[in-house]
Amino acid sequence: MAFLIRTIAVAKSGREISRDRTLETDELVVGRSPDCDIHLPDLTVELRHLKLTDTGEGVLHASSLGELPFGFDGTETDQADIDPDNGATIIVGPAKLEISRAGNDDGSEKSFTDAKAPIQIIISQSKKAAALKDPAARFGLAGALPSKRGMAWALAASILILLLSVPIVSHLIRSPVENDPNNLDQGQVLMDASWSTGELSMLHHDLEGNCEACHVTPFVSVQDETCISCHEELGEHARMDRLQEGMAPLSAGDAIQWSIAETLGKEGPLGCVSCHIEHEGKVRFAGSNEQFCADCHDQLDTRITRPQFGNAADFGEKHPQFRPSIYTAHFADGPARISLDDKPVEQSGLKFPHDDHMDIQGGVARMAISLKQYGKPLECSDCHTQWSSKEREAMIAGGLSDDAIALLGDVKWSDIERTKLASVGLSEKRVQDLGDYKPVVMEDACESCHSLVFERTGGQFRSLSHGDVDTLMAELAAMDRGGRMELAAGRGRPGQFARGGRYYTNFGRPVSDYIAINRALEETGVCGECHIPTTTNGRRDLTPVNLPDRFLMKGAFNHSAHGDDVAECADCHATSQSNAATDLLIPDLESCRDCHLGETAVKTEEIVPSGCAMCHGYHTPTAPWRPEDHPAFPVDLHGKEPNNTVAAAFGSIKP
Repeated sequence: MAFLIRTIAVAKSGREISRDRTLETDELVVGRSPDCDIHLPDLTVELRHLKLTDTGEGVLHASSLGELPFGFDGTETDQADIDPDNGATIIVGPAKLEISRAGNDDGSEKSFTDAKAPIQIIISQSKKAAALKDPAARFGLAGALPSKRGMAWALAASILILLLSVPIVSHLIRSPVENDPNNLDQGQVLMDASWSTGELSMLHHDLEGNCEACHVTPFVSVQDETCISCHEELGEHARMDRLQEGMAPLSAGDAIQWSIAETLGKEGPLGCVSCHIEHEGKVRFAGSNEQFCADCHDQLDTRITRPQFGNAADFGEKHPQFRPSIYTAHFADGPARISLDDKPVEQSGLKFPHDDHMDIQGGVARMAISLKQYGKPLECSDCHTQWSSKEREAMIAGGLSDDAIALLGDVKWSDIERTKLASVGLSEKRVQDLGDYKPVVMEDACESCHSLVFERTGGQFRSLSHGDVDTLMAELAAMDRGGRMELAAGRGRPGQFARGGRYYTNFGRPVSDYIAINRALEETGVCGECHIPTTTNGRRDLTPVNLPDRFLMKGAFNHSAHGDDVAECADCHATSQSNAATDLLIPDLESCRDCHLGETAVKTEEIVPSGCAMCHGYHTPTAPWRPEDHPAFPVDLHGKEPNNTVAAAFGSIKP
């Protein structure tokens, strides 16, 4: 018997695609197995689901081959006889098989009584299957669950109740808690972890679970006053009014965004959270790039004219000359910042020629070679030594031994600071202010050559005190009352004119060393070798020594990064050409540009791309001043206080 099998598929565009094939056989097998005559690849169809057999009387017999029935003219059965002349419809899974007698090849109809015409089977998708779109759905959970839309609404309601309503309600009805960063009790607000946008940074990670430490007012962004409550020793970039005056103007779009943000409780673009973004994971806060600084400093002089500011945008192309802090006059109250372009003269109160001490063929070098302490010509490190990391840690933590404190010398250390060094320690800011190098201590660096010894008694040497003029004067007065050499040997003066008598006077000739000591505070005296003599209220005195701990107070410089393998001291400091202590041996801008150029420079063996953050910090801990005008409730650019914002009003609602 001949079968004409026509398969009709529907494309996504709705167009029907028809494929015909003819089979000469007495039986057809319908199923999911690829070897079936009619292959229906669907999970709802058995491997061999249905068989159509020619009975020889022009009738087809349909029978199930498995356990599942098939649809026949609206009913389900496992056996049926089909007369092709009358036609019939069989449903197998998602497929509809329409069985009838085929017409002529030319398209004209032919009587169904013609037994020679092939039997036509048209295979298409049933209406029920088309409506379901996924005939296998009844074999999964989808058929037993609500619709996707219903589940989406149910899930949204659950999130709203559990993750939004529960934290809000528990916050409103709980007992008030103290906003203390050290209060690490968790669970004060139920399910508040669902509000977190991520983990805190490495520095703030200990505050995980203690949201109230920073988020004081609900629905209000973290305020500056909260940050300052912990970072109270943090140096600020400038006064708040100066920051607002010097800030680069906002674009129209940024101004609109900030206006909306401030209405919702966020402080303006000068607030802490505008740069310090939290909940970004366990990361360190990266230093600002060069453009961040250039936004304001590139044309700063157009907005702030008192005092004059130098514009800065790129270290290699646009950066003002260095302005170290030095004493420009004796007895000055404090240092002044002077540009190196003005060739400043430092009045430190000392007389010290570097060239004599650094000349490897000079007399100083010969003396240093003869001393066991040196054994070679002097080097910079013989007088200038860096603080070690352990010394810095010890000074911050406190607990330095008396011997360690004594080694620091007398320069720049008050009695209060020495007490702190032995107990609670100095502040980190004060330790930073000390710079990279320790103060030069006369007893350690100078006295091996510039001796203050004036007498030897019983095998012990007596030295004049250094650092205290009053004590020195007392020692000179006592020494002046001491004995001298006899005028003539073997003869003594009689009566009260003898040694120890009332009228005793030694007319002997003083030795040269004694003269030098007795005239210590004069220009030619032992003190005058290094110090500048002066008078105070008619009394001999010495000009105070004024040496800043750090010269470049507005920037940081790490000498360790410029070690022996990179540069020698004399490569940057012209010590061999300095013949007076008034010379300021600070390298200028151009000498630094030999190696350091802007952030966008191409890195080579000689060139180091250097952004602003390499030398400058926005919060400089070593600033010589600290503004005291930071308001308790910082006012934004539009004059609104955070507690008057919409967000603050909403967060203050209580049941």
